[in-house]
Amino acid sequence: MNAESLNILAALPEIVLLVATCCVLLIEAMVKSPGRPSSLTLALVAMAFPAAVLIGQSGAAGTQYAFSGMYVADPLANLLKLCAIVAVAAALIYGGRYTAERDMPRSEFHTLALLSLLGQMVMISAGNLLVIYLGLELMSLSLYALAALRRDDNPSTEAAMKYFVLGALASGFLLYGMSMIYGGAGSLDLAEISLRFDMGLANPMVFSFGVVFLVAGLAFKLGAVPFHMWLPDVYQGTPTSATLLIAGAPKLAAFAIAFRLLVEGLPGVANDWQAMILVLAVASLAVGNIVAIAQTNLKRMLAWSTIAQVGFVLLGFLSGIVDGDGGAVPTAWGASLFYVITYVLTTLGTFGLVQLLSRRGFECDRISDLKGLNARSPWMALVMLILMFSLAGIPPLVGFYAKLAVLTAAVEAGLVWLAVVAVLFSLVGAFYYLRVVKVMYFDAPTDTAPIEAGNGARATLAVNGAAVLLLGIVPGPLMALCLEAIRAAVVG
Repeated sequence: MNAESLNILAALPEIVLLVATCCVLLIEAMVKSPGRPSSLTLALVAMAFPAAVLIGQSGAAGTQYAFSGMYVADPLANLLKLCAIVAVAAALIYGGRYTAERDMPRSEFHTLALLSLLGQMVMISAGNLLVIYLGLELMSLSLYALAALRRDDNPSTEAAMKYFVLGALASGFLLYGMSMIYGGAGSLDLAEISLRFDMGLANPMVFSFGVVFLVAGLAFKLGAVPFHMWLPDVYQGTPTSATLLIAGAPKLAAFAIAFRLLVEGLPGVANDWQAMILVLAVASLAVGNIVAIAQTNLKRMLAWSTIAQVGFVLLGFLSGIVDGDGGAVPTAWGASLFYVITYVLTTLGTFGLVQLLSRRGFECDRISDLKGLNARSPWMALVMLILMFSLAGIPPLVGFYAKLAVLTAAVEAGLVWLAVVAVLFSLVGAFYYLRVVKVMYFDAPTDTAPIEAGNGARATLAVNGAAVLLLGIVPGPLMALCLEAIRAAVVG
């Protein structure tokens, strides 16, 4: 392998993160000085290095390939990796006091979070089926361990077992689908797979069977119906600090592998995977919004909300390729990318606020626990109102613009009826978001304990809420960034 095909600098962010994570482990194990930085500080510093590398690389034009095309460094990868780093960093800041009060091993918690981030970054840059699977397993195994970190807590252990078993099943689906794609095309590289299909050198029947398993595996990672069964139980049962790591940044990595597999690797069988995604989108919109109405547990309600939000993301997946023409891919998938990024931003705020309202011996995990929050902390109530309104798609917040962008792409692709269905179910979903606002502002408080939150977590929550508001008022720069990232990835 020559130096040009190796191009190790394209994978420099991942290498830097791996070295930094190893350094964190060594410091935690060997330095016992009382003046040693906390594990949270070490983890944040470790993430700062790959972030700096990515910012430095963002000025480079075009797409770079490493390891003979197995690894891709393009504007899409850089954007998603930076967003993933920010999401994991925010999740760790929110969870600082929460993990300490529950006697969770913080060193292991932060190290596993770094390893899950490394897996996500590998997934985002994967240009080869095996690299996708390696990144997926690194991320998944770290998240399974995070979910089970409170070994003496029965709900946490049960949620971790469900997550592990169903996650292993989904990984098996993906691996089986990849093996069939490899059998049909004779290659593991996504670009080569697409080329061989276009040249008529691949077996379309084998491809079609492989796509079924690939889409099923992707649907599990995204949390789409009917592969959603793990999501409410895992969100409810795991410690909220781990829930946020599961609910946030992994959605960015799942979007990345969906794009790499479906658009870059399998555009020739778009009719097959679009038919499946159509069913997944409608089912997710319907089941997610309807079942969320009946929930009394806040984390469980947010889980069903996630399922409904995934339905909107899938609308963009459907709208990119129309009658074999991929001209609308940048617009449609760019809208979905914008939706995923803003959804992760909103999720960080909602679960972060749940952690700030929790304390030793008390979990703020029921909707009724938010009663009278405006009387206890008007500022936190206002942030939660902004987040709920954004999830409901109420202007001028970013959730409204995200929904509008995806619906516009669907209408332009001729899926008017699907856009109407999405709007109708959004109206249904507005009920359970507005119920949270009603409880905070119009019910008398039942919990009068003082709210304890560190300055770092408060500042992060303030930035989080402000970002949701400002991106709704001025969405143009981020949307342009998303469109350009998808366009650059398609051009290659």
